[in-house]
Parts: sequence; structure tokens; C-alpha cells
Amino acid sequence: MATIILYQKPGCATNARQIQALKSAGHDVIAQDILKEPWDAEELRSFFGNMPVGSWFNRAAARIKSGEINPDTIGAASALALMVGDPLLIRRPLIDVDGARCAGLDHEPVLSLLGRKTQDDLEGCLHEANPRRCAQA
Repeated sequence: MATIILYQKPGCATNARQIQALKSAGHDVIAQDILKEPWDAEELRSFFGNMPVGSWFNRAAARIKSGEINPDTIGAASALALMVGDPLLIRRPLIDVDGARCAGLDHEPVLSLLGRKTQDDLEGCLHEANPRRCAQA
């Protein structure tokens, strides 16, 4: 059993499902509000490892869906500055397990914690299939 710090958006049904999956796998989950965390660029960067910059973003965020921000054309420093200013842009959940960090459930150490080789259906945004949409992505 591991203790997992999971940065989520409170009220997000997808994040709630992810937390439940981790708890069902026998882990302790400490959920933190990603919107209230006082992020700095260096700390935030530590969650992304060698992921391409475009995959650091929450593709369901309104500013991305509207075309205001194109994650595929932004450099690392600009991406981090945008995310520090608007945490809704950050791919969720951010995970910290004893200092091992990642963004999303499709990376280690989370896959091992879940006993899976793939993240299956734990990352798709539930609100897009639901007529009652989230207030903010």
C-alpha cells in the first residue's frame, strides 16, 4: 500500500473515479485542490518528466477548446507560465508517490500501483458524455 498525493479539481467526476480506483487498489489517497495550490514553475515541471510539452495540458480546458491556446505550439517555459497563472490548464491528476511524480494515470508509478499495464478508461473526461457538464474543465 502506498500513500498517494493526488492533485485534482474538486467536483470533477473523472478525478473522483480516479481516486476511487486508487483506493480500491488498497492505497491511501490524499486529495489536494490543484486550483488552490501555490504552484511555481519548477515544482510543476517536476510532474511532467520527459512528456512532450503539448501533453502537459488539460485538453478539456475551455481556453484550449476555444483555440485561445494551442498546446502543440508552446514552449516549456511559456506552458509553465500559463499553467501557474491558470491551473485549469494543467493535465490532471498530478500524482506524487514518495517523490515519484507524474501527470495523468497513464504513467509509472501509477500503472504499477493500479496493477495495470494501461490506464484503461480512467482518464477520459466524464462530463463530455454527460448532458450536465462541469462548470469548468
